[in-house]
Amino acid sequence: MNELPDILKNIKVDVNNRINEFKLIWKEADEKRLFQELIFCILTPQSKAKNAWKAVTSLNESGILFNATSEKISNELNIVRFKNNKARYIIDARNLFANSDGFKIRNLLNDAGDVFEKRKWLVKNVKGIGFKEASHYLRNIGFVENIAILDRHILKNLKIYNVINEIPKSLTFGKYIRIENKMKDFSREINISLEFLDFVFWYKETGEIFK
Repeated sequence: MNELPDILKNIKVDVNNRINEFKLIWKEADEKRLFQELIFCILTPQSKAKNAWKAVTSLNESGILFNATSEKISNELNIVRFKNNKARYIIDARNLFANSDGFKIRNLLNDAGDVFEKRKWLVKNVKGIGFKEASHYLRNIGFVENIAILDRHILKNLKIYNVINEIPKSLTFGKYIRIENKMKDFSREINISLEFLDFVFWYKETGEIFK
């Protein structure tokens, strides 16, 4: 357990910078950037995060993210798994968040309530988004406190440090909340805040800081 503070010490400046970047997205970024971050989280399940972001960048730079059909979008998603389903999820999300005046992500999320209610709203309304992806999205647009991204790297380390007894095969809402609360207790025990602990575990497994 002593290695975790040592890892944090080595990456704290970079993590601080990344967290501040996330916070600026919610404060200053336009609606299209908020949508791009959502699409990144739709693309990440069972795919590498870097490939998901590369696909979002390609869709954006080619100009088809905001107006193309699902078939055309699917053709650009060869580096992520389940590309046809995810292309349809992108179209559904576009229809949900866009109207004749443009995108309305901020208004819808602001109306949803606090960060926990925002997360529930996303899971309920955005196809392809579960609690892990919704947590990831909210973290990436600036809601960095109080929620955990329970991906395979995090769950693996929670088991290593005996925070959980086993890695669950699936995560229901109740199970997600229970593990998230255990991770919060653990973060307080080792005096590493939840948003930093996520990066510490990720860095421990991958050797890098990403999204």
